Amino acid sequence: MTKYNFTNILVSLCLLINSPILLSDNNIKVGMSAALTGPSAALGNDLRVGIESYFKLVNDMGGVQNRLLEFIVRDDGYEPERAASNMHSLIDNDGVLAVIGNVGTPTAIVTVPIAKAKQTLLFGALSGGDVLRTDPANRYIINYRPSYAEETNEIVNGLLQVGFKPQDIAFFTQRDGFGDAVYQGVIDAFKRHGFTQSDSLIHGRYTRNTLNVEDAVVAIIDAPIPPKVVIMGGSCAPAAKFIELLQSELPETWFINVSFVGSYSLKNALGDISNRVVVTQVVPELSAQLPIIEEYTNSLQEFDTTLIPNEVSLEGFIIAKIFHQGLIAVKGEINKETIIDGLESLKGLNIGIDVNVNYDEVEHQAMHKIWLTRFENKAIKSFKWNMLLQEKEEGI
Repeated sequence: MTKYNFTNILVSLCLLINSPILLSDNNIKVGMSAALTGPSAALGNDLRVGIESYFKLVNDMGGVQNRLLEFIVRDDGYEPERAASNMHSLIDNDGVLAVIGNVGTPTAIVTVPIAKAKQTLLFGALSGGDVLRTDPANRYIINYRPSYAEETNEIVNGLLQVGFKPQDIAFFTQRDGFGDAVYQGVIDAFKRHGFTQSDSLIHGRYTRNTLNVEDAVVAIIDAPIPPKVVIMGGSCAPAAKFIELLQSELPETWFINVSFVGSYSLKNALGDISNRVVVTQVVPELSAQLPIIEEYTNSLQEFDTTLIPNEVSLEGFIIAKIFHQGLIAVKGEINKETIIDGLESLKGLNIGIDVNVNYDEVEHQAMHKIWLTRFENKAIKSFKWNMLLQEKEEGI
């Protein structure tokens, strides 16, 4: 029997393999650059599946303006240099009219300037980084998901509300623009509550696309006062390893993750040791009785019966649906500029979530709501911050 090391096991658990979509000359070409291989591959593959499953629905109905949607996806391995190369290739060589669903903040740091310079829409990136959210909004950058500042503000407000103090909190983040965005979001939220001594808090970091989390683990364990909460800005595999290594040492500690971790993949990687793990979400729970959930699960089943629904492919499905509505709203020929005009014309759009989508020239982010989930008994369940208070009082 082949013996797998810890890295291989986690990467395998965090990975889904997907199939490509159709090609043709008269198609509306749409591009994507994402991690399809490496430790963050689950995010790229899942988001891709969600987009492709929705595009298949559109193409099965004849496309838009009698043109099919062609989805061209390139693997960047979650590395900025490769993402930049992919953006140039998608725009200059493949002739895409828009790029949607790119994954990650460190990659966005290099792809956003390219989208702006080449006047090509970058839509629905899986990142809450500020690089995608300038004030005023840039015409060529339009988002679906809330920012990391909004996710971390929800976390800080929730923790303080139930009695935790800033001194109870430590950090685990990726050593790049993503980790910086999560950390800074928490620091800014603390400042709004009057806490300015954030430099005294323990901060463990790791290098992107590695599982080298041991130094971060030691930093937490060696803290003069063991943290009651670790706020985490990491991808699935390193986050899973970090939690597993720490839970035996700090069994009372809570691990609060922002959405980028991918809750389904993280839950599978953790297995039985996931009960004190919370993830903020930018999409509704899969158990929610909402039209978008039924539409998504049915579409996914028709696309590939072997696929299991999760929050990342749901996000892909949602951004594809919004993008499609923007195409439908185009008056006249569909091109790079009219796609943006179509999206900016969407007002009060009901896509089956309990929040309507509104865009205009100023508002370039569809969603500001945060959903909370917790891992419990191998399941992902809805969560409220007062549940932490209840367990705290009961000594669980």
